[in-house]
Amino acid sequence: MPVAPARPIFPTAAERERLKKMAYGHKTEYRLRMRAQVVLHAARGRSNARIARETGLHLDTVRAWRGRFADGGLPALADRKRSGRPARFTPMQVAEAKTLACQLPAETGVPLSRWSCPELAAELIGRGITDSVSASTVRRWLREDALKPWQCRSWIFIRDPNFRAKAQRVLDLYARTFEGVPLGEDEYVLSSDEKTSIQARCRCHLTLAPGRARAMRVNHEYGRGGALAYLAAYDVHRAKVFGRCEPKTGIMPFMALVEQVMTTELYASAKRVFWVVDNGSSHRGQRAVDRLTNRFPNAVMIHTPVHASWLNQVEIYFSVVQRKVVQPNDFTDLTQVGDRLRAFEDRYNATAQPFQWKFTTSDVDDLLARLDRHTPADRQEESSVALAA
Repeated sequence: MPVAPARPIFPTAAERERLKKMAYGHKTEYRLRMRAQVVLHAARGRSNARIARETGLHLDTVRAWRGRFADGGLPALADRKRSGRPARFTPMQVAEAKTLACQLPAETGVPLSRWSCPELAAELIGRGITDSVSASTVRRWLREDALKPWQCRSWIFIRDPNFRAKAQRVLDLYARTFEGVPLGEDEYVLSSDEKTSIQARCRCHLTLAPGRARAMRVNHEYGRGGALAYLAAYDVHRAKVFGRCEPKTGIMPFMALVEQVMTTELYASAKRVFWVVDNGSSHRGQRAVDRLTNRFPNAVMIHTPVHASWLNQVEIYFSVVQRKVVQPNDFTDLTQVGDRLRAFEDRYNATAQPFQWKFTTSDVDDLLARLDRHTPADRQEESSVALAA
């Protein structure tokens, strides 16, 4: 029986360039590289038998890819879509697995605090939803909807009845307005708080500097050298920090910080200086407001809502201090802690820029609206009763 002649191959210049990159590229998959080589050999007029000898492929393989390119060009060298193995699990079983992952284990009678993929797989089998399923299969199902039931995040419910009004005052000050009137050039906004219990941990072995393919190494064992509190006032619009270290927090340490700031220019001669503080014991309530005003008549204390210290911009500065100064905690004594904090304060003030604060009153309205949608009616009634009490 006569053998069919080899299919003639006439690639374009662009196709030939692409075939060369596929055939000789270091990152090309082996199967694609061999297919490209077959086509290039065929374009030179070589027979299928010779191409098979030079590439080490079977004659039928060479004939197949030569014909595929002759019929469809470069796209024909890619793998065709395959039906794959028949689905083992039904869509209903997958949906039930995701539904179970979106429930708390305690609500289903399982003595666990959170689900893991092996636990979910075992529960699916135990309930008879499926005869057998692996943890990796369950993980793949959850990944489709970005479900991670083994993770948790803490949150706190807003319970301040005047949350919006208080938050609006703080956010307006960040936008340089107060009670609808723009702030003047001689009016300033300070964000203040305390970072408590900064410990001096003296490591039992010296900290090793990072090296090639090696992170900094900090010994796990340490001796305690005491703790101090770091009080700071952050000028929101000038990005200037005033800080001091105290043995502990309280009214007297906070007023010492106020004295330190308000006796310096530009604040001593300012028309008004707004102090944004949270509801900590050092500056809580009307008595703290009166105490500040009596000592400095041009000072105005503004409280953030209860459980809303995240509205206080100085917390951002404290997070910078935590990352760049405190961690990893390796200090010989509290004197070294204080010296490091003061040195960093000078370094920060030399180059700092105001934080790009983007949370506005419209964001507050959106937040409260989302909470109303997700808060059950009975929980709202309990909160209303608690607030009324």
